Amino acid sequence: MFHRRVLFVALAATLVSGCASMSSPKSVADTIAATPSLSTLNGLIVKTGLTPTLQGSGPFTVFAPTNDAFKAVPAKTMDALAKDPAMLRNVLTYHVLAGKVMSGDVKNGPVKTVNGASVALAKAGDFVTVEESMVQTANIVATNGVIHTVDRVMIPPAKK
Repeated sequence: MFHRRVLFVALAATLVSGCASMSSPKSVADTIAATPSLSTLNGLIVKTGLTPTLQGSGPFTVFAPTNDAFKAVPAKTMDALAKDPAMLRNVLTYHVLAGKVMSGDVKNGPVKTVNGASVALAKAGDFVTVEESMVQTANIVATNGVIHTVDRVMIPPAKK
């Protein structure tokens, strides 16, 4: 009887610690990396060296284009981004706001992105848009911000 009880306690402790590690909070960067539908975005974040920034204290709001959104970008544009790391970084930071903006907190109007340009946010009922992109999945909470998946890759205006 004693051995079964010890075995049960050991098994319970293993299950509890395993569950704790599975649900441990993750940064914006780590959450994106763990989301299969954001694997293209994750690869680009890694390529541009933005991972440490998005693992930082933040808070950040990321409008994260899905893999399907990247597939819709013309091949010529993707090739140009692949060859120009500064331009790629500019595009990626155009999808990031400094601060945590939950979908319920969205106010209609322009908001400055991390790259310095502004994007137009709009909310109608439960629908949120950023520029021409529709938020598909809202409020993916991370330890240092929030992620909203979007259906388009936004290209920032040319800098003057």
